[in-house]
Amino acid sequence: MSGSVYQSLLSAAETRGGGYIVLIDPDRKYDNSLEARVESAHNAGADAIFVGGSLMMDGQYHDRIKRIKENSTIPVIFFPGGVNQLNEHFDAILFTAVLSGRNPHYLIGEQVIAAPIVKDLGLEVIPTSYLLFDGGSHSTVEFMSGTRPLPIHRPDIAVAHALASEYLGKQLIYLEAGSGAKESVPNETVKEICGQVSVPVLVGGGITSPEAAREKVEAGAIFIVTGTAVENGESSNLMKAFSDAIHTKE
Repeated sequence: MSGSVYQSLLSAAETRGGGYIVLIDPDRKYDNSLEARVESAHNAGADAIFVGGSLMMDGQYHDRIKRIKENSTIPVIFFPGGVNQLNEHFDAILFTAVLSGRNPHYLIGEQVIAAPIVKDLGLEVIPTSYLLFDGGSHSTVEFMSGTRPLPIHRPDIAVAHALASEYLGKQLIYLEAGSGAKESVPNETVKEICGQVSVPVLVGGGITSPEAAREKVEAGAIFIVTGTAVENGESSNLMKAFSDAIHTKE
């Protein structure tokens, strides 16, 4: 269950005023830039790297995870897109249930298939609730999981799902607007949820500026995750700007 990686993340976030996590999609289109992305995350002062994507477009996925791990001195955590992406090169796994949806396969089916493999690999497990919001675009995860996202401007529905997550024993609640979202989870919704639950909250998707990231921290989010926003040629400088905005005690 949750152990040293989880505790180190919480400790870093508390010490630094918030935690910054960079999401890397190990797809073939990033094959020539993986090491550079890891280095940029380190130089920016990121607290961890999430690795995952909804699709595997070739057979080199596991080799890319190995490359990321070999070049990283911060935790490399699996953000699952499917059981076939599991391997021994991760430090931990977000053992995730898509609680915003009603597709039983992503509530329990995929988890049952994955559990014995996770046990065999000896990965640290971080039980996580994944709440997908409608960020104004049809995300890959929405299509692949066959789940309907939560309405982004209904904080009452979001709070109910977050409370259910806590009562089900989840140790992280991930509020996600989807990769490349046009709109991030509203600050008001983040504030409402963080005011009702005692579980650490992560927010990702549609956070396109350091200022927006800081607002999410000020609303109560413990961790901010960026992916698409730092996938351009200026990613190193932008990661550093995100890190400085999120680490409010530095």
